[in-house]
Amino acid sequence: MITRRSFLKTSSLLALSSTVPLFVARSLRGAAPSKDARVLVVVELDGGNDALNTIIPHKDENYAKLRPKLKIDPKNLVKLTDSLGLHQALKPFDTLLQAGQLAVIPGVGYPNPNRSHFESMAIWQTARLGPEERKGYGWLGRALDPSAGNLFSVGGEVPAALRGRRSTAIAFKRIDEVLLSDATASRAGIGPESSDDLLGFVRRQATDAHAAAEKLSRLKGDNSGPGYPQTALAERLKLVARLLKADVEARVFYTQQSGYDTHSQQLFAHSGLLGSFAGAVAAFFADLKESKLADRVTLMAFSEFGRTIKENGSAGTDHGTAGAMFVAGPTVKGGVVGSMPNLTDLEKGEPKMTTDFRMVYAALLRGWLGLPAEAGEEGMAPTPLFAD
Repeated sequence: MITRRSFLKTSSLLALSSTVPLFVARSLRGAAPSKDARVLVVVELDGGNDALNTIIPHKDENYAKLRPKLKIDPKNLVKLTDSLGLHQALKPFDTLLQAGQLAVIPGVGYPNPNRSHFESMAIWQTARLGPEERKGYGWLGRALDPSAGNLFSVGGEVPAALRGRRSTAIAFKRIDEVLLSDATASRAGIGPESSDDLLGFVRRQATDAHAAAEKLSRLKGDNSGPGYPQTALAERLKLVARLLKADVEARVFYTQQSGYDTHSQQLFAHSGLLGSFAGAVAAFFADLKESKLADRVTLMAFSEFGRTIKENGSAGTDHGTAGAMFVAGPTVKGGVVGSMPNLTDLEKGEPKMTTDFRMVYAALLRGWLGLPAEAGEEGMAPTPLFAD
């Protein structure tokens, strides 16, 4: 029976237990994840990355004709093949490329592409093409529902991709947002196990929260590892690395880099964005390698669509269709995956996709996280991203 006194204690403990997300507490109370506990890090390049100036078909004479002001000098490109190169701002990817740990996927899209930021992002987030289907749960949330997995959004709100029925997603920007002060725990008066079921349950949750907080609090002063660039994305990936070092048992970390909606004066803005992206990812994997955690991590980067193959009158590009994806990690089969779109075989003025993004999702879910992939059930073989 719950007395008034025990109810008051329960109330204070409930307040405490909500300070740290309970799934964080549960994930930290046991032993560290095994070396085989695989993690997926997703980077959203928000706004529509210009794929044609990211993966550049410099031997195709149509490229220079379509981009008289925005074309990139072939001499400056990061070589992929004899006919393809990466924008020179992606030079920080050299180490991953030379190690065969970066897959570059051109021509990524879906049937009947939508050029609205909102609608296209909803399609990517849910892996659903129908308008009604896109109102449901996200592709990662659904995949992790059977195991009630943990998903973190670092630096922004919880995206639709992480929403599931049973999986747990949380968003935060700083490590302090998942910390619980010792003083708060002391004031809560965490005591011995109670015979009262409700009070005992809440005490257990509060104890877990306190233990989690103690473990996470050690991250406050931890700035070890190789140096990161002074960019927002680098800070977010650095936080992901710190959480991995603290044995936070999450299957997915999701973060975002904004600014890719380059309708005007694109040349320098796009170069800066790509440089920040590549620099952050390169530093992240250098950090993980030094900490002997790299083998547990695969990173995937995507954007909601590419941009028009023709530059506009404002030295920029507009909303297009086929985009580009990157998948990085020590177990990835590096190189160009799939084929470049044909710049003369167009549909509604834009190149046709050569890889359905759901095939990439299927590869990440099946080949990396060991989860069922709905995309594969639709007759599409997963994109070959990992060694057999």
